[in-house]
Amino acid sequence: MVEVGKVNTLEVSRNSDFGLLLDGGDLGEILMPKRYVSKEWKPGDKIVAFVYLDSEDRLTASTDRPKAMVGEFALLRAVDVNAVGAFLDWGMPKDLFVPFREQRVKMRQGESYIVHLYYDRASGRIAASSKLDKYLESSRKFYKSGEEVDLMIWQKSDLGYKAIINNERWGMVFFNEVFQTLRRGQRVKGFIKQVRPDGRIDLCLDKPGYEKVTLLTDKILNYIKEQGGFMPITDKNPPEEIYGVFGVSKKTYKKAIGALYKQRMITIEAAGTRLVGK
Repeated sequence: MVEVGKVNTLEVSRNSDFGLLLDGGDLGEILMPKRYVSKEWKPGDKIVAFVYLDSEDRLTASTDRPKAMVGEFALLRAVDVNAVGAFLDWGMPKDLFVPFREQRVKMRQGESYIVHLYYDRASGRIAASSKLDKYLESSRKFYKSGEEVDLMIWQKSDLGYKAIINNERWGMVFFNEVFQTLRRGQRVKGFIKQVRPDGRIDLCLDKPGYEKVTLLTDKILNYIKEQGGFMPITDKNPPEEIYGVFGVSKKTYKKAIGALYKQRMITIEAAGTRLVGK
């Protein structure tokens, strides 16, 4: 079954003067315009394509990919606002429509908004909504502590950063877990720290548990060896510098350095960290 607003694998039915006609099953034939067609493609071939509606609301197949697909969230810029709603740039020829009723706040041209993309079967069009709660709070997806997830940062609060987990749930990265600059709409890898009894999810950007420390000690040792046995980094360096080199928080870095020091594998000097014997 073809999913509008998503990537599909479609079979070439036949050639036409305007491109290729692909088998869309119950939706009929779907045109792939000439500009996307490869000379090698012929009837019977399978093609991976994004299916959307063009400016005349005709189903169209494209080898281009949008900034987000149906079911996903994205930070998109409003390129036009008129009497019927707002239109966002999502990387496709036809701009993405946001009805007024789906705007959390009234959208303004030139501003960017985090939206959820959906397929409106009633109107047969792909649209977007900035009213995110209804697409996230209803999910009953279960997560376990330590699970790696994809995050999109939504907004900063008094406690930390509210984030979207795997396009499914809300979560919170508290300030004490933040060791890098985070921006609205930024996509980062994260981990489930805990799921509270009320269902709220705490997130962290470091892998929880001591396993991450063990992995980091090896990474630090290899880095020092690559630097000739000495690196100009200690636990006094700013968190941003430590993250820039090792991709971890200062807290995790200090645990790993402490473990290496106890094992007498390194010495810590005022100017940096040295491998024992170097």
